[in-house]
Amino acid sequence: EQVVYRRGSRRPRSLDQVAPGDLHIVTNSSHDETLERLRSLDFPMLDWTHHDDISTEKLLAAVERGEIRLTVADADTLSLSRRIHRHLAEAFELGDPRPIAWAFNAIADDSLLQAADRFLASLESSGELKRLRARYFGHTGRLNFVDVREFWRQVRDRLPALRPYFEEAAAATGLDWRLLAAIGYQESHWRADAVSPTGVRGIMMLTQSTAQQMDVSDRNDPRQSILGGARYLRVVEKKIPKRIDPINRLWLTLAGYNVGFGHLEDARILTERDGGNPDLWLDVKQRLPLLAQKKYHSTVRHGFARGSEPVNYVDNIRNFYELLVWFSTTDDLETKQRLLLADT
Repeated sequence: EQVVYRRGSRRPRSLDQVAPGDLHIVTNSSHDETLERLRSLDFPMLDWTHHDDISTEKLLAAVERGEIRLTVADADTLSLSRRIHRHLAEAFELGDPRPIAWAFNAIADDSLLQAADRFLASLESSGELKRLRARYFGHTGRLNFVDVREFWRQVRDRLPALRPYFEEAAAATGLDWRLLAAIGYQESHWRADAVSPTGVRGIMMLTQSTAQQMDVSDRNDPRQSILGGARYLRVVEKKIPKRIDPINRLWLTLAGYNVGFGHLEDARILTERDGGNPDLWLDVKQRLPLLAQKKYHSTVRHGFARGSEPVNYVDNIRNFYELLVWFSTTDDLETKQRLLLADT
């Protein structure tokens, strides 16, 4: 549990520095209980404002807008919210981490409790709980304040002109235009004239050979680059075994798009050797960085690769994609306008 403040305002370092009226909490929440306990133990002067019929997420948004000074949120909630509300920051933690729990009515018939225990034990033993954590939280801490600010700035300045091309490529390939846009941002920050020291260029940073394979005559032409990149993504995807579920298949495809299918296969071989599941992105991403170490890359076919790069690449795209999904579906027009207009 973390006390949250707005970056740029005065940061309290402990509950002793929280002034009356500064702290706002959801009534009867776990945070409310924590503060009650702390007040009874060590902080008798501690005071806070209760809010009925409002969520922690809305209190976080109010901190971002400067309407209230402080609130309390769980670390995972704050991590997700900071991608939208980029000025939010942790002031300090309220004690040690605590587990998330399911609560049941203390009645004589505990059959529901026993069924839930069996369900959670099964999730844990099968590895599904670990995979769920990785799916929803494994990539959320990747972007910092500057990354998020720059992303929203380019959503405003560059994306509108390119969106028709991403939508056209989506219609042609069956991919989500927001996924293609997220790839394009990760590759070039949506700059048509982008070029790397290795010679890849354009919105989707295509190599010369890939461009020729995808019938792209001008890699600096945004429409050609986006259509070519989308088609090439499908080419890479076809190399991924069809037995793999769609989510893991997508992340593996993106990793192969970045590092090359051969190096991805080498990482999957290392994963299997190590007792992991080569069809799970969670397991493969842990072994990809090993391709930079000689004792590992010397044992596989395609040799050395900077394996940390595709891991960062996929995590960043996941973040950008989720932000674009939120942006294109939310009815929170006030927050959208603030994100696009604020440059500080």
